[in-house]
Amino acid sequence: MADPIVKSTFIIAEAGVNHNGSLDMALQLVDAAAHAGADAVKFQTFSADKLVRRGAEKALYQQKATGAGDQYDMLKSLEMSVEMHECILKRCHERGIEFMSTAFDEDSFDYLVSLGIKRVKVPSGEITNHPFLRHMASSGLPIILSTGMATIDEVREAAEVVGRACPGGAFANSLVILHCTSNYPAAPDDVNLLAMRTIGDELGVPVGYSDHTLGITIPIAAVGMGAEVIEKHFTLDKTLAGPDHGASLDPRELTSMVEAIRLVDRARGNGVKEPKESELPVRALVRRSVTSKYAIAAGAVINASDLVLLRPGTGISPAELNSVTGRRAIRDISAGETLQWSDLA
Repeated sequence: MADPIVKSTFIIAEAGVNHNGSLDMALQLVDAAAHAGADAVKFQTFSADKLVRRGAEKALYQQKATGAGDQYDMLKSLEMSVEMHECILKRCHERGIEFMSTAFDEDSFDYLVSLGIKRVKVPSGEITNHPFLRHMASSGLPIILSTGMATIDEVREAAEVVGRACPGGAFANSLVILHCTSNYPAAPDDVNLLAMRTIGDELGVPVGYSDHTLGITIPIAAVGMGAEVIEKHFTLDKTLAGPDHGASLDPRELTSMVEAIRLVDRARGNGVKEPKESELPVRALVRRSVTSKYAIAAGAVINASDLVLLRPGTGISPAELNSVTGRRAIRDISAGETLQWSDLA
């Protein structure tokens, strides 16, 4: 039985705001993601004025990475202009990698739709923003929903909101839900990869994993556990100033992660438990066959005491031993012969 075409994990290289407001850096990030073999490179599209009030405190990891100031000032400096979006989109087309961006407000989302995005990425912080979820779902585009900081009930509610807003019926626009731990970096003890399976089992949707741990081990493990989408932050240089650089992969690590995931994709297979063609010669060598322990004369009734089970497995299987005893030998059988059904009457 031939294997079906291997279904590859969809890998999102999350550039996010690691461009630091620089178009040149953003284009280099596109190049690095394409070189690594990622399926998509994702940025963030927002207006600070529509996202956060002035004076809002930064998260602790943001304070450590960017120093003084509030969320508003930090995000304002990381907004992407229309020109940046257009240049990034053009570079993505040139490099053969899908452009994605996470929108944080309806106007930003509508702008991304006008650019021709193929799918929607909903950030973890918007999972309870049901009006925004309805707006995005009404586009009919496939949706990837991150679930950091959420309970299973909140995930279920968000999925139901999306389902009701989908043109053509629930989940008609292909919802994928990503398990996520929203800390930068996330400790392995806080990852709880089994929750990804819980989401898939309880909601009956494809699942994936948005990773914030250091290194590449955890996202690779998630693929082995069934993740269909992997999202991972990357940067050109981990030592750069900015909120996410320190918890990101560098280009070399991103390439290593993609290569490892592609290998796991191949290893996951089709789920059917059956011997592979490459195993068949080994099977014949290491399995046993019903073998004559002593010489057996033609016409003699074969007893269990006349037999022994020895390699190779090219004759009658030991599982059929009871069907051999009590039958007669058709020919003279020497001691140590591997028996075949054609030897028995």
